[in-house]
Amino acid sequence: MRIWWVIFCMIISWVFIHRWSQKKKKGPKTWPLVGAAIEQLINYDRMHDWLVNYLSHSTSVVVPMPFTTYTYIAHPANVEHVLKTNFANYPKGTTYHSYMEVLLGDGIFNVDGELWRKQRKTASFEFASKNLRDFSTIVFGDYSFKLCQILIQASFQDQQVDMQELLMRMTLDSICKVGFGVEIGTLAPNLPENSFAQAFDTANIVVTLRFIDPLWKLKKFLNVGSEALLEKSIKVIDDFTYSVIKRRKAEIQEARDTCNDKIKHDILSRFIELSQRPENNLGEKSLRDIVLNFVIAGRDTTATTLTWAIYMIIMHDHVAEKLYSELIALEQEQINEGQVPLVDYDKEDIESFTQRATQFAGLLNYDSLGKLQYLHAVITETLRLYPAVPQDPKGILEDDVLPDGTKVKAGGMVTYVPYSMGRMEYNWGPDAASFNPDRWLKDGVFQNASPFKFTAFQAGPRICLGKDSAYLQMKMTLAILCRFFKFNLVPGHTVKYRMMTILSMAHGLKLTITRRG
Repeated sequence: MRIWWVIFCMIISWVFIHRWSQKKKKGPKTWPLVGAAIEQLINYDRMHDWLVNYLSHSTSVVVPMPFTTYTYIAHPANVEHVLKTNFANYPKGTTYHSYMEVLLGDGIFNVDGELWRKQRKTASFEFASKNLRDFSTIVFGDYSFKLCQILIQASFQDQQVDMQELLMRMTLDSICKVGFGVEIGTLAPNLPENSFAQAFDTANIVVTLRFIDPLWKLKKFLNVGSEALLEKSIKVIDDFTYSVIKRRKAEIQEARDTCNDKIKHDILSRFIELSQRPENNLGEKSLRDIVLNFVIAGRDTTATTLTWAIYMIIMHDHVAEKLYSELIALEQEQINEGQVPLVDYDKEDIESFTQRATQFAGLLNYDSLGKLQYLHAVITETLRLYPAVPQDPKGILEDDVLPDGTKVKAGGMVTYVPYSMGRMEYNWGPDAASFNPDRWLKDGVFQNASPFKFTAFQAGPRICLGKDSAYLQMKMTLAILCRFFKFNLVPGHTVKYRMMTILSMAHGLKLTITRRG
């Protein structure tokens, strides 16, 4: 009995000494064996703001966990070191790959080394294609206007809408058209349920949970809980994706057999053609991974950014009015140049209102959207405070020292935190937490910031290839919506983020809509 009492006293003393040693520690307090897991789990639903609190007092925060150690960084010098200067030492890594493999497979966002370089080179060529840009512009315009028509109906019928859900539907339809070349129709007026979309959301939530769930491998082995749900979701995703690949291959072969040289410009068709070259060795699994990586990049990120942008516009009336004035000026410029006849309409008549919206949508193309400097600033300021990817972890191959003196150990992970970076006064000055699109303008012209300071599209060798495409769709959508509608938050609706790899709203964005003349 005495030996157990001695052991108990030793354990208590060990815990006490461990806790006492952390009194002056800047980061989260840890416990023996479990590290900071308890505090992180308690704050899981608000983890991004939990990190803001720590990173506002230190440019790096070390968070020990049971099986690894996370080092979170928010200073541009540290970020540049990880994403560029010592890029080779900070791959996605085996830990991140194991968490995300079930969804992203060996796609471009989940691999390193030669496999990543090869996909990057091919994707870079495709995104530089004028054919893809022109095709995307048409698709984005079509689906933005479909969303506009749904909102017109809702405004005349005094209906509430969940803007996040509608935007998710719009971007899913858009990216499936651009990525797969198929019409899945989730943005149809009756807003049908779509099993692929539901499965995609579920899979995204569960793989994010893996980052802090030490039991996920056991649950996967036993096929229980969240991992059982994930397996069902992945089956739905794979059934849809492989069926589209099979159908598209058959269409391409039929076109060759009939000497039909009409080329499809969607991403899947391009990669199928590339896969048939002996040097590429791309099977159906590779095609599945490639296209799903583009879907997760082009659907969730764009929709959530648009959702937060509309919320910011609602919360800042002067921004809404300044944006509206810019859009009216663009419309008037086109009318004055005689490119578009002025259409008289009664704004209380749904057909006339739709006709005017159709006319304005016809003005929007790659060149005209480029003139909307304030709109570009509104989107960029939204991304500064509400980046679509709020955290981005990297593995560590070898021990290293960051520019601020923080030591990192091989086998751990370094995570740069765009959500925190946008709120740091040491990055953006005393008004860092304020939404101010004018910070991006000089004499009315948009000015870029360093990608190591504004990290919404990453930086260095992995900088986002789809940045221009994302801006194109977001500007197309917001131009149409903010020209013809004023949005109001439903009273009592709670706006907060949901913990996913993408910064979506936990309860959607419930709005009422007022038409603008």
